[in-house]
Formats: sequence, C-alpha cells, structure tokens
Amino acid sequence: MSTPTLTPLPELKPEQLYHRCDPTKFAFGSTAELGDLAEGLGQGRAVEAICFGIGIQREGYNLYAMGPAGAGKHTIVRRFVDEKAGGQPVPADWCYVHNFHDAHQPRALQLPPGRARMLHDQMAQAVEDLRVGIPAAFETDEYRSRVQQIEAEFSERQEKLFSELSQQAREKSVALLRTPSGLALAPLHKDEVIDAEEFGKLPPEERRQIKTAMEELHHDLEDFLHDVPKWRRETQHKIRELNRVVTRAAVNSLIDELKKNYDGFPEVQRFLEEVEADVIEHADDFRRSKDGEAPALFGIPLGDQEGSEASLRRYRVNVLIDHSEARGAPVVYEDNPAHDALIGRIEHLAQMGTLVTDFTLIKPGALHKANGGYLILDALKVLSQPFAWEALKRALRSREIKIESLGQRLSLVSTISLEPEAIPLDVKVMLVGERLLYYLLCAYDPEFPELFKVAADFQDDMSRSPENVQLYAQLVATLARKDHLRPFDRGAVARVIEHSSRLAGDAEKLWTQTRSIADLLREADYWAGEAKRERVAVDDVQAAIDAQERRASRIRDRLQEETRRGTILIDSDGLKVGQVNGLSVLQFGDYGFGHPTRITARVRLGAGKVVDIEREVELGGPLHSKGVLILSGYLAGRYIPDQPLTLSASLVFEQSYAGVEGDSASSAELYALLSALADVPIKQSFAVTGSVNQRGEVQAIGGVNEKIEGFFDLCRVRGLNGAQGVLIPSANVKHLMLRGDVVSAAAAGRFHIHPVDTIDQGLALLTGMTAGERGADGAFPAGSFNARVEARLSAFAAQARAFRAPGESGSEKGRD
Repeated sequence: MSTPTLTPLPELKPEQLYHRCDPTKFAFGSTAELGDLAEGLGQGRAVEAICFGIGIQREGYNLYAMGPAGAGKHTIVRRFVDEKAGGQPVPADWCYVHNFHDAHQPRALQLPPGRARMLHDQMAQAVEDLRVGIPAAFETDEYRSRVQQIEAEFSERQEKLFSELSQQAREKSVALLRTPSGLALAPLHKDEVIDAEEFGKLPPEERRQIKTAMEELHHDLEDFLHDVPKWRRETQHKIRELNRVVTRAAVNSLIDELKKNYDGFPEVQRFLEEVEADVIEHADDFRRSKDGEAPALFGIPLGDQEGSEASLRRYRVNVLIDHSEARGAPVVYEDNPAHDALIGRIEHLAQMGTLVTDFTLIKPGALHKANGGYLILDALKVLSQPFAWEALKRALRSREIKIESLGQRLSLVSTISLEPEAIPLDVKVMLVGERLLYYLLCAYDPEFPELFKVAADFQDDMSRSPENVQLYAQLVATLARKDHLRPFDRGAVARVIEHSSRLAGDAEKLWTQTRSIADLLREADYWAGEAKRERVAVDDVQAAIDAQERRASRIRDRLQEETRRGTILIDSDGLKVGQVNGLSVLQFGDYGFGHPTRITARVRLGAGKVVDIEREVELGGPLHSKGVLILSGYLAGRYIPDQPLTLSASLVFEQSYAGVEGDSASSAELYALLSALADVPIKQSFAVTGSVNQRGEVQAIGGVNEKIEGFFDLCRVRGLNGAQGVLIPSANVKHLMLRGDVVSAAAAGRFHIHPVDTIDQGLALLTGMTAGERGADGAFPAGSFNARVEARLSAFAAQARAFRAPGESGSEKGRD
C-alpha cells in the first residue's frame, strides 16, 4: 500500500478576516443630515411587547424588560411609557386628614387633580381666620354682658338663699357668718354674736333652744352648700352653651363657604362637618393660641410655635399626592426602591425623650406617586432591598397601598404608630433587569408569573443587512445629537459600524447594546476636539478604540511580557510530540483578550482512562470536563473497534493556576493526545481553537477574534516568520472581525488562518502527515497518521493481554 499524498489545507483570504463597511454606500456627508431614530434599533420584538404591556389594562399584566446591561432597556421603556402617559388623564390627588373618631387611623381623601392642594390651603386659611375670629367673637360687649348676666343670676340666686337662711337664723338667735374657712353658725344674744364663755352664762333653757335651732340650721346650711356647686355647674353649662352659640356663629359661615366648594364630594363634606363640630367643642384651643406663647416645663420651651399649637394640627390637610402641575399620567422611576421608598413611611418627632407622630407626618412612596400611571424599577435593586420585593407584590396583589411601619410590623419598636387608611392602587409596574433574574424569579417565586405576565426580551445584536446598516447610521446620529457631539462623517460612521460587528463577535451582526456605542461616540468626539476638527473622522474613532484598549490592557501586556521573557513557556516555532498551543480568552471586567496556553499529553499502557488533571485538582469546570470526556468517546469509536482501549493518558494546561472552563480547547487537547499516541511531533508555529464532538467534527467556539489576536501578538513580538498561524473551526469564519495589523500580516503571507471542519484536517496541517481514512479492508492507509495511532493502541492491547496471568487467561478460555 502506498503512502497517501498530503492535500494542502486552504487558508482564509484577507477579505474573509474583516468585513468592511463601505462609506461610499452612504448617501449623507455627516450625521447632521440624518434624523433621529424612532425606536430601539433591532428591538422590534421587545418594542412590540412593551407596547402590548402598556396598552393592556388587565390585572397582572405588568412588564419585565430583560436583556444585557447597556442594551438601552430603560431608555426605550421610558420613551414608550412617556408617549402613552402623555395622552392619558391626570389621576386624582390624595390627602390624609385627621380621624376625629380614631386618631390612630387617619382617613384618606380622593380629590380631582389640584383640589387637594386647594383644600390644604383653604383649611390652613380657615384655621388662621378662626384663630382671629373666635377670640374676637368672645371679646364683644354683647358676649361680656351675657356672661355677666349669667354670673349675676348665679350670684343673685346664691345671695337670695343666703339672705333667707340668715334671716331664719337671726329669728332663732343664731348668726350665719362668712369666714375665711367658709360659712359658720354662731349664737346671738341681743343681736350680738357671743362667744362660748358668754354662751355658757345664758339660762339653760335659752341655751337649749339656741342649740336646737343651730342643729336645724346646720342641716339647712348643708343643703345650701350642696346646691351651690349644682348652681355653679348650671351656670358653667349656660356659659358653655353661650360659647357654643358664639363659636358656631363664627364658624358656620366659614365652614359653609368651604362646603360649597366641595359639592359632590361626600367624604370632604363629612370631614368639614366633623371639623365644624370639633372646633365648636374645642373653641378654647383657638382662644389660648391667640397670644402665641409656647408651653414650657421648668422654663424650658417644649417646642416651637408650631409645636405649641399641636391641638390645631388636627385641622390640617396632609397632601400626599398633588397633580396640580401634571400633564397626563405620572411616570415615576424610583432609583432607591427600599421598603419605605415604595409604600411610604410614617415619620416621628422627638419630644421630651418620646417619639410622637400624627397624620401630618405620613409621607408618600413611589407607588403613591405613580398611582394612576407607571412605575419603573430596577429589578436587582428591588430584590436587594430587605422586604421591598414582598411589599411590592403585596400592593400589586391587593391593589391597594397600605402604609405600615417596618419596625412596627417586625415588632422591633414599641412606639405607638398610625394605621392610615389604605389607598386604592392602579399602577403599571415596569421592571428592568437581567435575563438571569427573570428566569430565577419564574423558577423560584410562584407569584411572579401572576404579577408580571409580559416579558420584553431585548436582543444583544441584529443582522448586518444593508437596511440595518443605514438604520445604524441613524442611531449614531441620534446618540450624537442627544449628547451634543460633533457630527460624524460617513467614514467615521462606517468605522463605528465595523466596531459594532467586532463587539457583537460576528461579521454578520451589529451590536445593539447602545451604552458601549455611546461611550465610543463621546470619546471619538473628544479626540476630534483634540485634533481641532469640526466633524468626527475615522481617525478619531480609531483613536478612541485604541485608547479604550490601552487603558484596559495592562494585564494582557504583562502576560505577553512574561511570555516573551520565558517565564511563561509558549513555543511559536519548532516541533514537539504531545504538545500543542491552545487558545483561551481571559475576561477582566468589560475587557477580554486572547492568550495562548501550552497543552500537553502523555500516554502509556493503562485501563483505558483519559485523565483530565484540571478536573482531578478541581480547577476544571463542568464544560471543560465534558470536553475531555468526549475525547474518550472519539478514541473508542475511531480506533481498534474490536479491541478494548488499554491506554492511560493525562492532559493538562501547563502553567494554569486558576480555573479552566469551556470546551473550546477540546480539539487542541485531542491533537496533543493523538500526537503522543502516534509519536508524531506537532508544529508549534500554529495555535489551535475549537471544540470537538465524538465523531471528530470541529465545532464553533466563542471569542475567536481575541484568540487569534492573542497568538498573533506573541508571534509578532518574537518575529513573524511566515510559517505561523491559527486553526479555527470553519463555523467561526463568519465571526471574524480581526484587527487591521492581523489582516495586513495575513495578506502579506506572514500569518495564516486556516478553517477546519474535522480533526483529520487539522492533523494534516499540524503534523505534515495525511490523517488517512479506513479503506474497504477496514484498515487505515499505511504511513498515515491514524494508522500509527491505531498501531500504538493495538500494541497497548497486546501488552495488556501479555500481562495477564496464565491461570486467568486459561479460566477465561474455559469460560468461553
């Protein structure tokens, strides 16, 4: 059998390494000639979901906008919500007032837009008018004369009865005296009050008559003294009734005028009626407040003027939500969605070491502000705040906002608080967050799918069609105009579009995460300013890209330096058995770069196990371990199908001191393993990337551009010799958007990029030998690489049989 001839593996042409955007295809000279983009670029599916979620008015149809950070989720959601809200009616105002039946349960009043503030101002003015009008009503001559008349009636009645008792006592030789300690009875003799000594000199019969008279008069006096407080109460009752009449006269006209302003609002009418009754009942509060002196304890004021008149605070109106200046439905974004920031809070004041509160200290939350409109929240921030997520769900389920103290609810404080009346809730909540959070909530929170029925999924990229390229130019114009940047000429726009494909990692896609594009535009505008240009040119965009990379590339440069100095062992020339250059991507924050890694394999006779050293020491992740296990399946299915595998192989990433994850190096590991089995050296001038399946087909991987550039940078520093290059999966050709220096080197024949579909194709390039396919006789061609691998495995199997004990072999034959 003759040795098979080697068919050269084709390499990629320069135009396949970088998909240029031709600026001559643009009809504009600069972005100043373009209008703004109407909606999110490439987000048609998400926009449809947003419009549906905004439009449907059914319970539970709140929206979750999910996608990667920087995709413009918040901006797009806010834009469509603002458009919808602008044409909707302004929702009602809400305010809290004192509950005159239970002060700990303030009442909520709903009023048309702007009327709550009006009620607040009118009540404040009414209190001021009452503070003047009520004291003035009590200072009139008519009031004084009526009070004097009532007092005179009491005094006259008291004097009349006293005179009658005095006359009766005098007729019985007893005197009724007024003393500092009260009324007293004393004996009389010849119309003169006598003392005890003179009384003892009187005849016994006269003394007996006087004593009897005094005892009788004593009972009459007690009756008199018993009736006096009763008469005093009657007098005070008359004065109070008079006060009520006077107060009512001062209050009625004022409250009646207020009531006329709120016809058709029964709750407000009820509140004003209760205010009227309470003012009449507590008119003295207004009379005392006239002088304006704050109460004090031991000479220390208990508070300011407002605090000293706490009794008048119950007539205030606490405007919770005021839409007097609103146009359309409210749209609220809460940046700090803590529990109290969402549902409101009840504040307290410290007075004499005690915390006190009332309905005027109730403060609104984001749900109050967005009631009747839309509330936009960051999902991660809500879930990060203690009790905020549960509070939001409870409000959406019950469709009402109930303000409660978190400390009171958790029994952390014993301070007496309030229980404000709940406010009906009608709001559309828009959560903005990552996809992972959405899927986790769907999986672990059974209430989430019931409350957020609409998902708007934002795409990471979109097709790079001619139509979308034109729209992307319009996006550049929109972002530049929004940030007041210089216009971008069409060459600069084309370079931005090319960089967008690079960010997407696909020459046929465009990046839709506008944050990174907007950053690039701002930085390009800066470099245009440094160059004194009125328009941003392609050089400015390239300068911004280069500056971004330089700012983030310290670790990459340090690794390249250590590789150049020989600290990290990587060969870029020569031949080695069981050794291949693998490619990986290191990610640090937003910056990722490719870095070559030496992969080695050793084989010997064994039990048919391929040992992944990374997995054994728990540095290999599950995907990497899966890729290594596939190698065993490939060997078992490709070689010596009628004999057991009796090899022991070990694979390792040399000088790897951190975790290894992903299966993109599985093809490189297989090349190293097969090289060790065939004892055929591999060209170290090539690096390899790609995953492999059990049939030996090379599959696509991620980060192909960074991986190619990582090996190119190493070769460039050491000197490009024209024999160096990279093997990539053919499926990754459409993803190539390589740097200009890599493309130039490939065009000059100093660096080569070869696409491969199978392991056999890669073996031919790496070893210079034909891999070989089984013939009709079931054998690989003599002299082929696969023939050498199979011969080595057959030798291992023969050695394994030879190591068996004769008794074991005989017993096996006996069993057969």
